[in-house]
Amino acid sequence: MLKRSNAEIRKLDDAAKAGWLYYVAGNTQEEIAKKLNVSRQSAQRMVALSVSEGLIKVRLEHPIAKCMDLQLKVKNRFGLQSCIVVPSDENEPMSTLGLAQAGAKEIELHLKSTEPKVIAMGTGRVLRACVEELALLNCEQHQIVALLGNMASDGSASSYDVVMRMAEHINAKHYPMPLPVLPSSKEEKEQLHAQRYIANNLKLAAQADVTFVGVGNLAINSPLHIDGFVTPKELKELQTKGAVGELISWVLDINGNLIDCAVNQRVASTPLKVNSDKAVYAIAAGEEKVFAILGALRSKLINGLITNEYTAERILSID
Repeated sequence: MLKRSNAEIRKLDDAAKAGWLYYVAGNTQEEIAKKLNVSRQSAQRMVALSVSEGLIKVRLEHPIAKCMDLQLKVKNRFGLQSCIVVPSDENEPMSTLGLAQAGAKEIELHLKSTEPKVIAMGTGRVLRACVEELALLNCEQHQIVALLGNMASDGSASSYDVVMRMAEHINAKHYPMPLPVLPSSKEEKEQLHAQRYIANNLKLAAQADVTFVGVGNLAINSPLHIDGFVTPKELKELQTKGAVGELISWVLDINGNLIDCAVNQRVASTPLKVNSDKAVYAIAAGEEKVFAILGALRSKLINGLITNEYTAERILSID
């Protein structure tokens, strides 16, 4: 295979960006032309090139140079095993477009293993979107286990459960966690964890070969608050104590320390290990999650990150 020139590489970079804006972000060719500062005809040719060169297959297959550079910088800064950075629309810092496709691609790499694997999953909007992007596979050799329950204190279920939906996509044995995210007390949590089937699920999740989690912020629009897991009073208490985010409902400050609070005493999720030798991916992006992601990276509870350009640049800009 002939080595491409720098000019050819730049041309493919631009084509990949145009293709992503068109097929993933849903921009028109006129909008792409404005964002890339080219004519509409050039934008049209760039989108066509992205297809003819095989750069776009719904998921972005071309490793854009800027994304690769950011991947390396984030990986080195935080000592990660893996980092994946997808393109982002600089005009929409809150957007998570492209994350689901990248997350699904990474999950599928593990699902396609012929060796049996235990795959542990968190919950939430982004992970659910990743599952929706998965190909239909037959993965009878694998076990999918939930890291946390999906019930609020009133017994209602979250609409963003991941494990059961994932099992439908891939025909794998799955182990949900039938308990509330936050039991009413530490004592209740211990009683629930002592039940044989829950104890077995917790043990299985702790031994997972690969783990995928989301990262939640702790503003008024945080999933913990919106989904009814914490009250406004509890949320205010957490913010007062310096909380910036959560990993499977374990609450962290910006330095990655677990907050000494009632929520962390009650949370029923499987504890994550510091500096695990197994792959633990967080999938998250957006301005509102920058400090939460930073706390997660500093905690060493994760060793892999899937995010976008905007978020990676923001993380790297903070000392």
